[in-house]
Amino acid sequence: MRALDNPAVIALESGDHKDRMAEAIAEMGSPMPGTRSVAIRQGVASIPLFGPIFPRANAMTEMCGATSLASLAADLRKADASAEVRHILIVSDSPGGQITDVRAFAALLGGLSKPVTVFVSGMCCSAAYHICSQAGEIIVDPFALIGSIGVAMCGSYQVEPDGEGEMEVTIVSSNAPDKRPDLSTEEGQSKVREMLDGIEEVFLADVARGRKVPVSTVKQSFGRGGTMSARQAKEAGLIDRIEAGGLAAVLNKLSGPVRSATPRRAAAALSLEVEQLRAASFNTGD
Repeated sequence: MRALDNPAVIALESGDHKDRMAEAIAEMGSPMPGTRSVAIRQGVASIPLFGPIFPRANAMTEMCGATSLASLAADLRKADASAEVRHILIVSDSPGGQITDVRAFAALLGGLSKPVTVFVSGMCCSAAYHICSQAGEIIVDPFALIGSIGVAMCGSYQVEPDGEGEMEVTIVSSNAPDKRPDLSTEEGQSKVREMLDGIEEVFLADVARGRKVPVSTVKQSFGRGGTMSARQAKEAGLIDRIEAGGLAAVLNKLSGPVRSATPRRAAAALSLEVEQLRAASFNTGD
């Protein structure tokens, strides 16, 4: 997750996501009326989380097929409110993106009335993983890349004059020495790192809550900022299942007939009912 992004880097990272989004939506089902990117198939509403993540739509999201959280949130609410939808599937192929509104969107995803599953077709990293960690289940393709849990801020400083003999110098007011920390010094880098650590603290807590593990587990076992393969992520607990059949297999399972409670759950419910009846019989005595 980035506190600062370079548009040139974003354009390179996004690649052919726009074309792939169109292909994926076609595979997910028929376009859902009144939405920008939702596809519906036999009660499953699929929503793509593709490309770099921005808080709002802009020229970059249109050009590169990136994700606008504002647009995605509107689609998510419509899918959750629709009587035709019984399950929501987030299809992720995103390297992450800006931090603005990511936490609010993750909270929205975790608070929906319909069950939510994530399928990672390519990447689910950084801000994308922050969001997807709040789903009920995370399923990934065997070639998926997951993780990159942490916060980074890109910056640069000039140590020599440019080709024209000029050098940019920033001067800040007397009472704001930390407004532009000197990144060429350890002290300046420490100031920025302290800020990033504060953001990361919230990020880790949200992931821990979504995955139902202690924050210490996220810190120690969830990659320490690195990106994991599907197998590594499964062993560490970042995901729930690897699906060799890809998106088609996940959609087939989710769009199948609604199954009744599993035998274990049914037995547990029966046991609870028996205990309640016993308690009631004891309480009705003279």
